[in-house]
Amino acid sequence: PEVTARVVAYGKKLGKTVIVVNDGPGFYANRILTPYINEAGKMLDEGAAVDAIDRAMTAFGFPVGPITLIDEVGLDIAAKSGAVMTGAFPDRMTPSRSLERVIQDGRLGRKGKKGFYLYDEKGKKGEVDPSIYTLLPMGAVAVEYDAEEIQRRAAFAMLNEAARCLADGIIRSPRDGDIGAVFGIGFPPFLGGPFRYMDTLGVPKVVATLQELAAKFGPRFAPAPLLVEMAQ
Repeated sequence: PEVTARVVAYGKKLGKTVIVVNDGPGFYANRILTPYINEAGKMLDEGAAVDAIDRAMTAFGFPVGPITLIDEVGLDIAAKSGAVMTGAFPDRMTPSRSLERVIQDGRLGRKGKKGFYLYDEKGKKGEVDPSIYTLLPMGAVAVEYDAEEIQRRAAFAMLNEAARCLADGIIRSPRDGDIGAVFGIGFPPFLGGPFRYMDTLGVPKVVATLQELAAKFGPRFAPAPLLVEMAQ
């Protein structure tokens, strides 16, 4: 406890907003980010356009879209962290075939000036690299996705995992979960964070939406037991 208290105080001295999390694969921020990014990848598997996914999620309120984020972080880093998360949660965090194929092609993202997007000599992002579609399972863009459908799938994957993190004791409170998501991964601040957003929607509606998504896309969307209990 003394070490934790000292580290929190040190983080605050650095001007950081600090939350305390329990140990576990991905801790909190990366754990809720993984299903969000994976869902974007699954939509690429189905033939969605790279920029359509990114546009939908920036319209939702994220500072950058999930595909841009992968390029920014680095595809090699995404591969390593993805393997850890898949090993821990294989039932719901298996990466998309699209991401695997792009990684196998040796693309690193922005730092290698070649990823899902094109980059100039200074590393400034340009358009989607047209050659990326030769690597994806469906080839050229095959499916027109409604922005709301993209938002629903990606965001609800994250909301569901946030509830699981609370139930597992990774975070101490919904407040910490909201702060960690807003400050740590850019969850839209005007929505208040995943827990505040679920409260705004109403937990029964969140569960009903997750059940619809699970029926259509599989058990990775099965609502967290905590949410089901709250809805009941």
